[in-house]
Amino acid sequence: MPNPDTASAAGDSSLIQANAENKYTITAADLPLHCPMDGMSLWNSHPRVYLPIEKTGHAKCPYCGADYTLKS
Repeated sequence: MPNPDTASAAGDSSLIQANAENKYTITAADLPLHCPMDGMSLWNSHPRVYLPIEKTGHAKCPYCGADYTLKS
């Protein structure tokens, strides 16, 4: 897997642009949830923060405001 810190700058379009959307639906395979998620370019994003989503099925990132919903 390419380094997400540098892949975007190198023109790797397979990575998700960090903070590009406001709503994400995730599955149990994505847990533990953190923002930015794996596969997002990190060089232009905020520090990684872990979000508790298991109890309510919803979480909001305090840095970028992205809304996450856990698909059951």
